[in-house]
Amino acid sequence: MQQEIDYAKLGMKIKDMRNGRGLTQDILAEMVSCNTSHISNIENNHTKVSLNVLMAIANALNTSIDYLLSDQYENSSLALDNEILRAITDFDSIKKEKLLKIIEIL
Repeated sequence: MQQEIDYAKLGMKIKDMRNGRGLTQDILAEMVSCNTSHISNIENNHTKVSLNVLMAIANALNTSIDYLLSDQYENSSLALDNEILRAITDFDSIKKEKLLKIIEIL
């Protein structure tokens, strides 16, 4: 059975990540080389995002397409693992050790 992409969920995930990174729609649109209204239409499910624009958005948000879609497929664990690794890539050894202790507590 073919599953359809839930563009409303995808738009909300993009919006949440954009806000979490402190970016306005204007800034994201500039990074993606499109206009602000297109970003707004994607986030508000007024238009379907093309694969090229989705890839540009993922790159601008320093994430992956699989993470943006992770809540829409059954095995989202790998996408989450990759996102965690991406988030800690620039940590120095001290921060990584602190994070490991936090993880062990959880």
